[in-house]
Amino acid sequence: MPIDESRQFIPVNIAVLTVSDTRTAADDRSGDTLAARIVQAGHHVGARAIERDDAGLIETRLRGWIADPAIDAAITTGGTGITGRDVTPEAFDRVLEKRIEGFGELFRMLSYQKIGTSTMQSRALAGVAGGTYLFALPGSTGAVRDAWDDILVWQLDSRHRPCNLVELMPRLQEHLRAAE
Repeated sequence: MPIDESRQFIPVNIAVLTVSDTRTAADDRSGDTLAARIVQAGHHVGARAIERDDAGLIETRLRGWIADPAIDAAITTGGTGITGRDVTPEAFDRVLEKRIEGFGELFRMLSYQKIGTSTMQSRALAGVAGGTYLFALPGSTGAVRDAWDDILVWQLDSRHRPCNLVELMPRLQEHLRAAE
């Protein structure tokens, strides 16, 4: 991916949410994998939490981070499958203002190359709410690595060309300024 070294790197403050009925801070491998990659890329883990597979709890946590001006993006891991307990996309539907359809499409395309047709079971998605980027990743460490290494590390790098999500951050709420 083309990185323009003449441009300034802008660190992003990213909240990490693991969605699971069984994980704790001691064994949250996907959350640990994601947090380590965020820091390795030069960004900051602005907050970190674990919530049960409960759409209301996930929504409340996301709304808190959306309202926090210190959080630029939130990435969840877990709860994106199709079982009865998988409710992360439903919680996202309650808070998203705009979807970033290409994220889920791109994630599944890349995932297909590694796990074949099983990728159709993923409901990975992304969007924007309150000027905050939101990404919902599957709960496996492999899926977290794929999403971060193949998509997010590039799109959350202000030097990535021809365009990136960071350069759009100042404009995410321009519709609110226009209404004033």
